[in-house]
Amino acid sequence: MTFRLAHLSDPHVGPLGRPRFSQLFGKRATGYANWRRGRSRSHDMATLSLLVTDLRAQGAAHIACTGDLCNIGLPSEWATALSFMQALGSPDAVSLVPGNHDAYVRGSLEGLLEACGAFTSDDSGTRGHFPYLRRRGPVALIGLSSAIPTKPFVASGRLGPPQLAAAETLLRALATEPGRSCRVVMIHHPPHPGGASAGRELKDSAAFAAMIGRVGADLILHGHNHVSSLAHIAGPGGRPVPVVGVPSASALPDGHGALPARRAGYVLYEIERAGEGFAIAARRRGLDAAGTMADLGPLDLVTSPALSA
Repeated sequence: MTFRLAHLSDPHVGPLGRPRFSQLFGKRATGYANWRRGRSRSHDMATLSLLVTDLRAQGAAHIACTGDLCNIGLPSEWATALSFMQALGSPDAVSLVPGNHDAYVRGSLEGLLEACGAFTSDDSGTRGHFPYLRRRGPVALIGLSSAIPTKPFVASGRLGPPQLAAAETLLRALATEPGRSCRVVMIHHPPHPGGASAGRELKDSAAFAAMIGRVGADLILHGHNHVSSLAHIAGPGGRPVPVVGVPSASALPDGHGALPARRAGYVLYEIERAGEGFAIAARRRGLDAAGTMADLGPLDLVTSPALSA
């Protein structure tokens, strides 16, 4: 039986209401100025609506969203983010991990998780705790949070030793259980060393890569860079674990999204058991040169029959 999984990221849901003066402190002040100067014209809600309609028509059994629902972490954005998540599907059918814009200033992440926590609920019912585990068919979704508040003009992330240790324990246990699941890790920041420029990187990417080297995974999904990308992290025995990034789900077909790899898009995965492991096929869908949603072709993932410890 084939399990179809869809992955999108960085919708930067709008419109962004005019904040009160008292809310424009610290990083929010510069973020709002950047939004007014250009970011608001890089993310188009009509494009996002078109993408969501197309995604819903593909019949995915589950949808992974890897963060940046918000723009500058205003309380007014949390209800808008919830409406977007509900448009994707029910909390049982959609999984969320937060991005750096969701944790824009202290308190922002907590507010978003209060509104959208059902989409982070693990199999025990606990919400807003990372890492979380959700089993869906043959797939085990492991949600990590790299979202932390940072200084103005900094967009880096961090997992931290406790979350890394918990993720390692979880991934190792999943790898050794009978009839093991396909382990799909979700994170906002590119988790491989060199995956993002200085000031935008995952601070503990080397520790994350070392952890994957010890226990493995089958697929790692991320956003943040607003570009379609494919990299690999070496799992146990050097076997490659694919690391796939997607563009912003609301990027316009020109301007911010002018390059084909930056146009709004998402990835569809078809996952099925193959011997002791899994076969994973991936296809990109998104805006074509004409500005319509289309099949943009396959991603040539390098997968392995068994990426277990």
